[in-house]
Amino acid sequence: MASRLTQQNRAGWLMAGPAFLLIAAFLIIPFFMAIGFSFTNQRLVSPNPTEWVGTANYERLFGIAVLTLEAERDDDGTVRTKDGKPVFPSLRTYTRNKDGYPEFYRKREWFSFGRGDDRRTFVLATDVVFLKAVRNTLFFVVVVAPLQAAAALGLALLINRRIRGINIFRTIYFMPVVISMVVVSMLWRFIYDGQNGLLNTMLDLLTFGWFEPVDWLGQTSTALPSIMAMSIWQSVGFHMIIWLSGLQTIPESLYEAARIEGASRWQTFRHVTWPGLRNTAILVMIIITMQAFTLYPQVAVMTGGGPLDSTQSIVFQMVERGYGRQDISGGSTISVFLFLFVLSISLLQRWLTREK
Repeated sequence: MASRLTQQNRAGWLMAGPAFLLIAAFLIIPFFMAIGFSFTNQRLVSPNPTEWVGTANYERLFGIAVLTLEAERDDDGTVRTKDGKPVFPSLRTYTRNKDGYPEFYRKREWFSFGRGDDRRTFVLATDVVFLKAVRNTLFFVVVVAPLQAAAALGLALLINRRIRGINIFRTIYFMPVVISMVVVSMLWRFIYDGQNGLLNTMLDLLTFGWFEPVDWLGQTSTALPSIMAMSIWQSVGFHMIIWLSGLQTIPESLYEAARIEGASRWQTFRHVTWPGLRNTAILVMIIITMQAFTLYPQVAVMTGGGPLDSTQSIVFQMVERGYGRQDISGGSTISVFLFLFVLSISLLQRWLTREK
């Protein structure tokens, strides 16, 4: 008996061995290498030897300082421009003076806000582009995750019916999922074109010529929302299938009991459908969150991070620095941060949705 179990274990390991070696070579080992590189100045191609720099890469990514300035004054009071705005001292006085203001040295303005008419607070950062990428990614996740989950649930409820031809609609809704995101991004780039794009053409026809063309991907106010809309459309079919599988596990007897009790559609959804979808909802939200944090191909194909860094994402910055700038240490630092951040979000989601 023992020899038979030993032979079975050996056979199992032999069959799983190639897959395990591939996982180790392309996932496990690179993961630990990225952690090690994040504490060095490693570059992809460099004549200089690799040196240990400790937490310098992390300090550079998250180096933030707050500077409050008072408006310049003269004998007549606060100095103002022709537009009536108060004039503040130049930030270069603080960000270029290493000896006098070391805490502000080589930092750039991230954003600022007024404190009264003659005081303004500037938030300075060593790596402004990365912080913009973090902000854009968080905004993308916060907007896309609930909207995509809700849209997918709505589609699942619509197609969870036993009528002729329903499989055709299921196939149509799922079709965008099987198309590569790169291909979808290229198609939607033409749809969003500011001159002859399909979206502008349709809006022009619907408004009988009153609509003025919009450069959807060329304006900071519309670039990221445009990518969000495309991303929701492309992936909603996948999550629809997950919701649908959850709906089909709810016993029909519960719906029959609800109908006998005279429950309305909303009451049936609230007290029967939604409680039965609890575990499915947890799975869907975790999957959508993971996918949203890996925002990259849409940005790379459609905007390249622009305009004015309004569509930068964490993964785009990671790839751009690691391979575009050949800064392996910088890219590794961002990847380690992304791993820890997404892990924290996942654990928080799981804790919030735990069994009471």
